[in-house]
Amino acid sequence: MTETQSGVEADRELKAKLRAVWALGNYTAVATEIISGLGPVLVQACNITDRDEVLDVAAGTGNAAIPAAETGADVTASDLTPELLESGKRLAEARGAHLSWVVADAEALPFADGSFDTVISCVGVMFAPHHRQTAAELVRVCRPGGRIGLINWTPEGFIGRMFATMKPYAPPPPPGAQPPPLWGSVEHVQSLLAGRVREFRAERRTVRVDRFATPEEFLAFFKANYGPTIAVYKSIAGSPDRAAALDEELMALVRRFSAGTGGTAMDWEYLLVTAHRA
Repeated sequence: MTETQSGVEADRELKAKLRAVWALGNYTAVATEIISGLGPVLVQACNITDRDEVLDVAAGTGNAAIPAAETGADVTASDLTPELLESGKRLAEARGAHLSWVVADAEALPFADGSFDTVISCVGVMFAPHHRQTAAELVRVCRPGGRIGLINWTPEGFIGRMFATMKPYAPPPPPGAQPPPLWGSVEHVQSLLAGRVREFRAERRTVRVDRFATPEEFLAFFKANYGPTIAVYKSIAGSPDRAAALDEELMALVRRFSAGTGGTAMDWEYLLVTAHRA
């Protein structure tokens, strides 16, 4: 096997593992019960209207794609994981939204250069392992002058800290894979898009999460529904002591982020980025 063939095979295996992780549990519950408000924020920030052709990259179950379609825009939702798209189709049908669903790798999108007026991603592309490759694809499929809009969790926010908490318990990442929360760093995203976009704007915002009555309820929900959390616990299933320690660390994180709210409500920080393709 040549070095090129070996690299292609390794990438295929990596993407298969990522696809399997996001098929675990019930991400639809996370998207609809916890962060449903993020998609409309991104649609509004990009000023999407019925005149636009829109691509949602790593769309998951359509958190942003469905609200975009509800404006009358011509929307394509793409994602690596077919199971998420199938769930998204059902959600869209229930809301009477019409859009296309395409299985696609964010690092190798099957669309021609400049195909879309607006390219968006809502806590999606951050989980593609090779950031520069992903950023290049976002820009490539956007028409010159078109809009690019991103929402990603920040490293300092709750989800960023949750991934940092789980990291010591998880298998080591594949060579070359970059941490997802880097997409929530202004400097990192600027470096990825440098020379490719104009009118770059970045703003830290928060989404209020008050779905959980106790830290224990949060833990049970994420262990049952959120693919990355499920995958980490599967990797330490043979070590009850480590699993118990991770339980305690995650619940402590919830307590820290909900301190001062009078309950377990939390404000999860994300970075909203908008730009135009140069």
